Amino acid sequence: MVIDCGTCVVAGAACSDCIVTVLLGEPEFLRAPEVAEDHLAAIGVLARSGLVPPLRLVTQESQAG
Repeated sequence: MVIDCGTCVVAGAACSDCIVTVLLGEPEFLRAPEVAEDHLAAIGVLARSGLVPPLRLVTQESQAG
């Protein structure tokens, strides 16, 4: 999965409570970090356990579907 903060429609407002900020610091909006699917699954487990915030990425594509 590529997490492109530049396409996130809630960027800025949700950055402080997003796993990207926890792992990588404040996002550089032109950077698009890649996260392996198994790592994404592990992040989901940690987030559901309350140990880290969830991924807050919201794109126009995800809002349409």
